[in-house]
Amino acid sequence: MKPPSTPHCPDASEEEIAQQRIYELELPDRTWLSGPRSRFQDLMTLFHVCRDFMRAFRTLHFAGPCVTIFGSARTKPGTEYYELARRMGEECAKLGFTVVTGGGPGIMEAGNKGAFEAGGCSIGVNIQLPFEQALNENVHHSVTMRYFFTRKTILVKYSYAFIVLPGGAGTLDEMFETMTLIQTGKLRNFPIILMGKDYWQPLMDFVYRMAEAGTISPGDPELIFFTDDIDEAVAHLQRHAVRQFGLRRKSVPRAITLLGEKAVKEPG
Repeated sequence: MKPPSTPHCPDASEEEIAQQRIYELELPDRTWLSGPRSRFQDLMTLFHVCRDFMRAFRTLHFAGPCVTIFGSARTKPGTEYYELARRMGEECAKLGFTVVTGGGPGIMEAGNKGAFEAGGCSIGVNIQLPFEQALNENVHHSVTMRYFFTRKTILVKYSYAFIVLPGGAGTLDEMFETMTLIQTGKLRNFPIILMGKDYWQPLMDFVYRMAEAGTISPGDPELIFFTDDIDEAVAHLQRHAVRQFGLRRKSVPRAITLLGEKAVKEPG
C-alpha cells in the first residue's frame, strides 16, 4: 500500500515567524510545548520545572494534612456555589485540615476564605500568567508556579481529599486526572467530593454511562461522592480521610533553619 504523499507546506513569511515567536514567549507552557528546541532551551526548562517543584515543596512540606478545593475562578461572591465553597473551607478547617486552592478568585477565594475566617490554615498555589491572575487575600501562605502541570501536581500531592465545585475545563481536568491517579494506583484512595448537583448531574450521568460501556471499571463512579449536603460531605471526610488515614496521629515535619526552611505558621 502506497503511503499518502506529504501535503505541500507553504513557506512562512517573516511576519508569521515573528508572530509565532511572540506566541511561544507569552507563556512558559507555550514555549515548552512548541516542538523541538535547542538543548540549552530544554535544559533551562528542566531548571524552571525543578525550581517550581522546590518552591512548592518548601512551602507545602510543613502544611500538615491538606484538602484541595477545585472550582471556577469566575464564580462571583455571594452566589450559591461561592457560599458552598466558603462553608466547605470552613468545615475542613474545623476538622484540622489545611485548605489548599489554586489561590485565585471565585471558588478558590471562597474556599480559602472559609478556612481563613474559621481560624484554620489557608494556602494558595497560584499560576503565573501574562494577564496576572491575582492571588486572593485569604491565604496565610502562597507559592506561584510557572507551569500548569507542576501546579496541578502540587495541588494533588499534599491532599488527603479533594472537593470539586462547579468550574470549567480546568476543573474537569483536575478532577479527572485525580480520579485517574486513584484508578491506576498512583494515588491512594482519597475521597473526591463533587458538589453542585444541578451543575454536575449531566457529568455524573456520563460517568455512569462510561461504566456501562465498559470504558471505565464498574466501581469507578463510586470514587466520586456526589452531594450538596454540607453535613454529608463532612461525614464523608471524617470517615474516608480523617479516620481511614489516621491524620490526627501524624506530626508536621519541623523546619530546618540551616536549610532556609520556614514553617507554615498557624493562624492566631
